[in-house]
This record gives sequence, structure tokens and C-alpha cells, in this order.
Amino acid sequence: MNYKIVFTKRGEKDYELVKRSPLHKKAKKILLDLEKDPYCPPMEELVGNLKGSCSKRLNIQHRIVYEVDKANKVVKILSMWTHYER
Repeated sequence: MNYKIVFTKRGEKDYELVKRSPLHKKAKKILLDLEKDPYCPPMEELVGNLKGSCSKRLNIQHRIVYEVDKANKVVKILSMWTHYER
């Protein structure tokens, strides 16, 4: 069974930015991969205030940050744009 992708409000806003950028195709592929297996490499487990979250890089500056609810098969997209600018 595939995972369901859901977005936080920030995730939705970030996705709008990504859709208008050259990173759109790569982001779409990553989202499709996350539906199949959110733990497939390459992924990074985050620490600090994002402990328990994971990320996949879009490029050197931007990454998709997400949480996985294994029990309900849900991947929650927390952000998709840079975390360095915020």
C-alpha cells in the first residue's frame, strides 16, 4: 500500500514556490517516490527541533522536509523551500 501525501500550510505555500521554479520536475519525482517508500535513500534524518523528521534534497539550498506516520501510511510535507532563508 502506498503512503498518502499531505501538506502543512507552510508545505502548501512552499509547493507553490517550487511549482514556479526549475526544481518542479525533481520535486514531483521525489513526492512520487515518497508515496512508494518515504525511507528510500537518499534521505536524511533530522536533529534538533526537527528531530523525528526526514528530508530529501532538491538541490544544495532547497530540501523537502517531511514526517512519516507509519501507522496511518501518511507522509506530511512540512516544507519544500529553503530552511536557510527563514
